[in-house]
Amino acid sequence: MNTPTNDLPGGQLPLVGLGLWKVPKAAAADLVQQAITVGYRHLDSACDYGNEAEVGAGLRAALDAGFCRREDLWITSKLWNTYHAREHVRLAVERTLRDLRLDYLDLYLIHFPIALAYVPFEKRYPPEWFFDPAVPEPRMVFARVPLAETWAAMEELVDDGLVRNIGVCNYGTALLRDLLNTARIPPAVLQVEMHPYLTQEKLLRFARDAGIAVTAFSPLGAQSYYSLGMAQPSESVLEQPVVRAAATRCGKTPAQVVLRWGVQRGTVVVPKTARLDRLTENLAIFDFELTSEEMAAISGLDRNRRFNDPGVFAEAAFHTFCPIYE
Repeated sequence: MNTPTNDLPGGQLPLVGLGLWKVPKAAAADLVQQAITVGYRHLDSACDYGNEAEVGAGLRAALDAGFCRREDLWITSKLWNTYHAREHVRLAVERTLRDLRLDYLDLYLIHFPIALAYVPFEKRYPPEWFFDPAVPEPRMVFARVPLAETWAAMEELVDDGLVRNIGVCNYGTALLRDLLNTARIPPAVLQVEMHPYLTQEKLLRFARDAGIAVTAFSPLGAQSYYSLGMAQPSESVLEQPVVRAAATRCGKTPAQVVLRWGVQRGTVVVPKTARLDRLTENLAIFDFELTSEEMAAISGLDRNRRFNDPGVFAEAAFHTFCPIYE
């Protein structure tokens, strides 16, 4: 299956990828092989997901079996918050490359515009959010590292051939504007939470005008957050009448309609699933189109509902107030 792509300076980014957040280590290698077998060429990983070594095992097995060539794949990973200092950025990507068993990444993203105190690899990897989880009242500890310093180190990764493209996650328009004013290599990709309950029209327009591709994480909305207690089943966009009506008209599932809405408005989507039937289903969104009326109705569901907000979850889970959007 040839998934349509978005052309970037350092390669072609497939419009549908497999998100690897919350994929259990024990399942990751087989899932990666299954995904590549059914046609995925875009895998969205991160140090913080804690499964890159297992993802790497799956990648190596798929490549060794001849399912595809390395140059046919688009592999994304992300720089974690504890590695923002210039001297730690290269160490972080080298660890990711070693775990993924790759010579280069197609895309490396700054995961959050949040710099946390460095945690050495030998002490804990991935370090997650707490500086020291063993103390009686563990907290996040911030580091005084400017985002411009981190970006300059990311640019050096491109210079050295370790990554083909660089970008950012969870940036708003103000941070993007500042980055574009100072960057030697502009960001190729912005990855943010985006779904019908959080359409982010101004941010999407700004990125498009700046020539930055946009990847939507959690493109189906609430589903990824039920198990974390960060969303309720009643918040499922898949149950919305306008979504279900479009699904009936097109002979597709509600999930396919929502993913189609995402790519049809010009974003890349990286849904996560561990089920083979859903892997296939999530790719099968290029043989139909939504009408302009359906697109408008689904966009009209916007309620500025952000499920993945450090300003909420960091205080609840990590005893540290950490807003980045307000």
